[in-house]
Amino acid sequence: MAIRKNKSHDAALLEELNTRLAAPLFDIKEHCFKEQLAFIEDPADFATACCSRRSGKTIGCAADLTDTAQKRAGTVLLYITLSRASAKRIIWPELLDLNRKYQLGGVPNIADLSITYPNGSIIYCSGAKNKAEIEKFRGLPIVLCYIDEAQSFPSFLQELIDDVISKALYDYNGRLRVIGTPPPIPTGYFHQICHGDQWAHHSWTMLQNPWLLKKSGKTPMQLIERDLKRKGVSMDDPSIQRECFGRWVTDSNSLIFRYDKDKNSYEDLPTISGHGQWHYVIGCDMGTDDADALAVLAYHDHIPGVYLVEEIARTKQGITELAVMIGDAIKKYEPHSIVIDAGALGKKINLELNRRFNLPIKAAEKSRKFEYIALLNDALRTQKFFAKETGLFANDSMLVEKDKEKSTNDKIVVSDRFHSDITDAVLYAYRESLHFLSEPAPQKIYLGTPEWYQKQKEEMEEIALKTLEMSKKDKNDPGAESIDDIWKLSENE
Repeated sequence: MAIRKNKSHDAALLEELNTRLAAPLFDIKEHCFKEQLAFIEDPADFATACCSRRSGKTIGCAADLTDTAQKRAGTVLLYITLSRASAKRIIWPELLDLNRKYQLGGVPNIADLSITYPNGSIIYCSGAKNKAEIEKFRGLPIVLCYIDEAQSFPSFLQELIDDVISKALYDYNGRLRVIGTPPPIPTGYFHQICHGDQWAHHSWTMLQNPWLLKKSGKTPMQLIERDLKRKGVSMDDPSIQRECFGRWVTDSNSLIFRYDKDKNSYEDLPTISGHGQWHYVIGCDMGTDDADALAVLAYHDHIPGVYLVEEIARTKQGITELAVMIGDAIKKYEPHSIVIDAGALGKKINLELNRRFNLPIKAAEKSRKFEYIALLNDALRTQKFFAKETGLFANDSMLVEKDKEKSTNDKIVVSDRFHSDITDAVLYAYRESLHFLSEPAPQKIYLGTPEWYQKQKEEMEEIALKTLEMSKKDKNDPGAESIDDIWKLSENE
C-alpha cells in the first residue's frame, strides 16, 4: 500500500530549509558579548583595545576575522602576534572551531597557518618576532589586520604599523586593530597609540567576560580573590591592577631586569686622560629560530662600571655568517674573553670558531643564570652597569617578564610571552667582566704644592721605616732606635 505524503508538511520543511540557506552562516552578534561587539563594529579605521587578561579579546578577534572573511569575498585578512608558535597556540584553535561549528567550508593549511574560504577570502596567522620578519607583510592587500599581544612587541612595532601594515590597507580601505594588556612599565609604542588622538580606544576586563563563569563555575571576582590569597597581596598590587583590571600602572616587580633609563643610560664612554685602558668582553647567544645576538661590554682600569658598547642581533645566519660576525667584533675590540651559548650544536660550533680564530672561546654556563641576573640587577641598581636608552637591551628589559604562575621564591621562571636574545648575550659577557678590580686613577702632583710636600714626607717615612727594620735584623749595627730618630737624621742631612 502506497503511503500518501502530507503536502503541507513537505511545504513546511522546504520553507525551513530555504530560511536556513538564506540566513548567514555565522552571526557575530550571537557569538560576541557587548564590549567585544562595540570594538568590532567601531567604524574607525584604526582602533586599540587595552584589556585585562582573560577578557576574551582574542576570541573577539577570531570572530571579527571570520565574519569579515564571509562578507568580503576574495580578500586577505591577517593576524600577527609575537611568533608563529604563539599564533598557532592563541588564535588558530579559535578559527578552526568557528569554521567547524558553523560549517563555513574553510580549508585549513597548517603549513602556512591559513584558512581559505569558498568565497576566496583567506585568513593568515603569522608571527613577527624580529624586525626582519615584518618585511614579509609588505605587498599584501589587506582588508583587516589584528596585531595581538602588542604590549610585548619590541620597538619595531611602530615600523610594522606605520611603514608596513598601514600601506597594506590602501587597496580595500582596510581596518587595523591593535590589542593587548598594559605592560609592566607604561611606555612604548603600544602605550603611545592607546593614548593617541588618531586612534579609537576600547577597554574591557575579565569582569565583562561571561564565558569565565560558564567555563569555571566561578565569577571573575572569585577567581581574582583566590589569586590574592595565594600570592598574599592586596587588590592594590600593581600586577593585579594591570593584569586583572587592565590599568596602566608601574609594575617593575614583574620584570626580570631592572634597567632604569634615568640611572643606567649613557651617551659616550667616560674618559680619563693618560691613565689606564679599556678592556672588552664578548657574549654571544646563538639561535636557529631566534636571532644570533652579540653583546660587547667594556670596563676600564680606573672606572668602576661596565658599559654595553655594541649590540648585534641577526636572524637566519649560518655558521659562516656567524663566524664573520664574531670575527669582526674580535678584530675591532680584541676582547680578553668570549663566551658563547651555541645551543644544541655548541661543541661543534665552538670548535669551528676556535680553529678559525685561535681564541679561548668559553661555553656559557647556564645553570646559575638567575644568580647572575641578581648580580646584574645589583649593578643596575647601584649604577655600575650602563646601556644606551635606544639599544636592544634597554628595550627588551622593559618586556622580559616573570611567569607569575610558575615562579616561586626559590626559582624564577621567565614568561614565554616575549623572548629576548640580547639579554642572554649580555649576561654571558657580564660574567667575564673584571670591572670590580678597577682602582682610582693616580693624580698628577705638581712640584712645590702642598700635595707634593706631603707625598715627599710619606715617601721619606716609608724609607725610614724600611731602614729601621733592616737595622734591627743586624745585631752588630746599633742603628736608630725609632722612626723619629731616623726622621731627625734625614732632616739634618
